[in-house]
Amino acid sequence: MNSLDWAVLIGYFGVMIAIGVWSHKRVDDVSDFFTAGGKMPWWLSGISHHMSGYSAVMFTGYAGIAYQYGITSYVTWSFPIAIGIAIGAQLFAGRLNRLRSRLGVASPLEYLKSRYNLPTQQALAWSGVLLKIVDVGAKWAAIATLLSVFTGISLNQGILITGVITGIYCTVGGLWADALTELGQFVIQLLAGVAMLVTVMGELGGFSSLWTVWERLPDSHTQPTVGPYTLTFLLAYLFIKTFEYSGGMWNQAQRFMATRNAREARRSARLSAALWFVWPAVLFFPMWVAPLLVETRRPDASDAYALLTERLLPHGLLGLVIVGFFSHTMAMCSSDANAISAVFTRDIAPALSAKARDWSHRAGLLAARLSTVAFLGLSMAIATQVNSPTFKDIITIVIKWVAGLVGPISIPFLLGMLRFFRKSGPTAALGSWAAGLFAFWLTNYGLSDVQLQIQIVSPVATSLVLFVLLGFVRPEDTPERDAVLARINSDDDGPEGPTGAAGAAGAAASVAIPGQGDGAGTGAGAWARDGDGARDGDGARGGA
Repeated sequence: MNSLDWAVLIGYFGVMIAIGVWSHKRVDDVSDFFTAGGKMPWWLSGISHHMSGYSAVMFTGYAGIAYQYGITSYVTWSFPIAIGIAIGAQLFAGRLNRLRSRLGVASPLEYLKSRYNLPTQQALAWSGVLLKIVDVGAKWAAIATLLSVFTGISLNQGILITGVITGIYCTVGGLWADALTELGQFVIQLLAGVAMLVTVMGELGGFSSLWTVWERLPDSHTQPTVGPYTLTFLLAYLFIKTFEYSGGMWNQAQRFMATRNAREARRSARLSAALWFVWPAVLFFPMWVAPLLVETRRPDASDAYALLTERLLPHGLLGLVIVGFFSHTMAMCSSDANAISAVFTRDIAPALSAKARDWSHRAGLLAARLSTVAFLGLSMAIATQVNSPTFKDIITIVIKWVAGLVGPISIPFLLGMLRFFRKSGPTAALGSWAAGLFAFWLTNYGLSDVQLQIQIVSPVATSLVLFVLLGFVRPEDTPERDAVLARINSDDDGPEGPTGAAGAAGAAASVAIPGQGDGAGTGAGAWARDGDGARDGDGARGGA
C-alpha cells in the first residue's frame, strides 16, 4: 500500500463514522436503536441483510477453499444460503416482523418468555451471546489477517483499528447506522468486486476466460462437491443455513423486524436471497483461477486473494479492494453487536436486575450503547486468541462452531413461531437446546475422527428431533401461548400493519402471561409501562 491506498482507506473510515453521527439524530429510544422504529424500506433491509451475512472470512478462509477446491466453495456455501433465505422468506420473515408490529418487542428473543418461559429465554440468550462473541472474534481476526498482508501491521493492531472504528459508528447510530453503512459498503464492494473480476479476466485472456480457463485448472476445480465438502455436507449446510440466515442468529431477524410490515419483510428476504445467488459467484471467480496467477504462502491458502490483489491491482484501486474487505467484516460485526446489545438490554439485564426492568427510554438507550461497546471489546479480546489450540483457525470457528451451535439456539426461537409446533413448550425448547449442545461437544471433542458434515449437522438434527418429539410426548400448549401464536401468524398485514397506534398497546397486553407478573419486563409488550403505552410497538411509532 502507498499513500493513495491509505487515503482511500482512511476516507472510508471517515465516511462510516459520519454516517453513524448522522444516524444518531434518528435514534430517540431503544426501538429506534434496535429496529429502526419499524421504518426501514424493504430494499435497504434486504441489502443490509445480505451485507451482514458474510465478512472478510470470504476473502481468507473461503478464498483458501476456492483456491484448493474450486467451485465447491460456491456450491457448498453461498448457494445453500440463498436457498435457505428463500425458504425463510416464506416461513419466518413475515412472522419475525410481527414480533415487533404485533407484540411491541425490540429484541428478537423478547417473545420467548411469553411463548415458553423465562428460563428458556435466558438459556437461549446467554448461549447465543457467548457464541457470537467467539464468532465475531473470528471475523476481527480475518480482517486483521488481510490487513497484515497489505500493511505489515500486527494482528492485534489490525483488530484494534477495525474494532474501534466499527464501535464508533454502530454505537452512536444503532441499526440505522448499520443499515446505511452497509448500503455504502455494498456499493464499494460492487465497484471493487467488478474491478477485480475485470482485471483477472484481462490477465487470463479476456472475457472468454470465463469458460476457457477451466482447462488449465485441476479437474477437481469444476466438481460441485469435492474433498471434505461432500453432498452430505451440502445438504447439512443447507439445513443449518436455513435457520441461521432466516433469523436464527438474531442480526438477520432484526432486518426483518425493521421493515414496515410482514409483506415488506418477505420482499427484503427475497432480495437478499437473489444477491446471495449472484454476487458471491462474481467474487469467487478470481479466487477459483488464483492458482494460475499466484502461489500462496499459507498452508490453507487463506492469503490467496490478498496476494492476487497485490499483484494485479494498481494503487488506489488496491485501496478500494481493501476497503471492500473491511466493508463485509464491519457490516457483519456491527450488526451482530446491535443484535447482542438488544438481547442483553431487553432480555438478560431485566432478568438480572430490578432496576433494569424500570429503565426509562433514556436509560435503556444508554444501556444499549454501553452493552454494544462491551460486546465489541470482548469479541476483540477473543480475536487475539483465534489461532490458539482451542480455536485452531478462522475457518474452524466459522464452519464448526457457528454452524454447529446455531441449531440448538435457533430451532426453539424460529420454530416456536409456527402453529405446527404449538405443542412444543418449555420442556421441548430447553431439552432440544441442551441435547444439541451436548451433541456438538460429543462430535467435536468427545469422539475422534468424526466427519466434518457429521460434526456440523448433529447438533441441529438432535435439537430438531427432540423439539418435535417432546412436543408430542409432553404437549405444553396453553391458551396464553396460543394467543401469542395467533398474533404472529395472522395474515392481516395491511400497508400500516394490523393494529394501528391504539392497537399496538392492546396487542402487547393481550399476550402477557397471566399469573407470571414477575416484572421482569422481558415478555412481549415489556417496557410499555413508563407512561407512553407501547412506545416500542410499531403503532406507537406512527403505525409503521
